[in-house]
Amino acid sequence: MVINKVQLMGHLGQEPIIKTFDSGFIMASLTIATDESYTTATGKKVDNTQWHRLVAWGDIATRIQHELKKGAKVSIEGKLSQRSYNAKDGSKKYVTEIIVNHFETVINRKPNNE
Repeated sequence: MVINKVQLMGHLGQEPIIKTFDSGFIMASLTIATDESYTTATGKKVDNTQWHRLVAWGDIATRIQHELKKGAKVSIEGKLSQRSYNAKDGSKKYVTEIIVNHFETVINRKPNNE
């Protein structure tokens, strides 16, 4: 069995973009940033940020519209999707995005002794 599953935790880079179609169906488009740090063999610390495009549909998009704002820390699950389209200049463009099927807002809690 082959499984297409993505799990990410990061921060929203901007407010979600919400589109409602004539049929009433709703779509949310958003980006999250994930960070990693590592030290090279020479001892230099490297910080690396990756940006990920996400799309959600229906009830999940509605929840995103009401619950998520720019900067929110979020945990998402979804599947990787690749598509292409023809740009106005006639060139073919390729897009890789994550189709969200579940998300949770992550709340950072301080220990009780602080």
